[in-house]
Amino acid sequence: MDGMPTGLPAYGGVAYVDGAYVPADQAKISVFDFGFTRSDVTYDVVHVWNGAFFRLDHHLDRFLASVATLRMNLPVDRDGLREVLAGCVARSGLRDAYVAMLCTRGRPPRGSRDLRQCRNQFIAYALPFIWLSDPAAQARGMNAILGSFPRIPPESVDPRVKNYHWLDLDRSLLEAYDRGADTAILLDADGNVTEGPGFNVFAVIGDTVVTPDRGVLEGISRQTVIDICREQGMKLEVRPLGRAEFLDADEIFATSTAGGVMPVVRIENRILGNGAPGPVSQKLRTLYWGRHDDPRERTEVDYGDVPADKEAAYARQRELIPNAGR
Repeated sequence: MDGMPTGLPAYGGVAYVDGAYVPADQAKISVFDFGFTRSDVTYDVVHVWNGAFFRLDHHLDRFLASVATLRMNLPVDRDGLREVLAGCVARSGLRDAYVAMLCTRGRPPRGSRDLRQCRNQFIAYALPFIWLSDPAAQARGMNAILGSFPRIPPESVDPRVKNYHWLDLDRSLLEAYDRGADTAILLDADGNVTEGPGFNVFAVIGDTVVTPDRGVLEGISRQTVIDICREQGMKLEVRPLGRAEFLDADEIFATSTAGGVMPVVRIENRILGNGAPGPVSQKLRTLYWGRHDDPRERTEVDYGDVPADKEAAYARQRELIPNAGR
């Protein structure tokens, strides 16, 4: 594959477009791509932490399933996809990175609107780690609202296929900002909790951890928390979660690849606990980050001859995670 030499990494980020590696700010798609004009695209995001992908195969499984569901085709197989993602990270030099893979419908031939004639477009990129809620905000806990816009029903847009249908999420975020909150959590048409902009949701009710079973992305961080709860012998339920029960929860937290376990300390006008992250949220947050040291969960990145002194700026992010088991 053509691309940037590994000896000259672009520390602002690297993308892979049309079979070549380029600086991230040079990555482009056509404005006529149906991924842009119709949001006809699927994607996935995996993170690299301390020089290794976390649960990479889980993300590859989900992305490849999404591509197949949308009847798209990639120019690479599974091994080629792994190689491209690792190539973006290695060329960027980033030890902590936000790594995306996406496939757009592409453009049909001129004069046609036939989806079957589109040439699908594959793009990947690695950027410095992006926090949905940064460590300082996580230590305080997030302030959330229940948005007034219902989540798009899964019968219309399947949230298990990761997508850019974000207008309900974006409008809810703007509503949250208008109300002085950090983020929003959306309900479905029946008044059950679904998810938020880029994150899954959990509630701690008594001695049980509960997460919605329908209308949500089957998040990898969500699954990690589910796995941890089961390994720790904690009571866990994956089921419908109504508004009233949710608002009466003892603790609430969100999960995302872009932040891990993120406690919520205020929902609507209710302060949870004493206004600080609760013990279950804190325990799961610590166990989540500690799991990043498990060799079974890590896929190491070969950085070749990237100078070691370039790593220092990115090491500072890891120092912000307390009690992370390192």
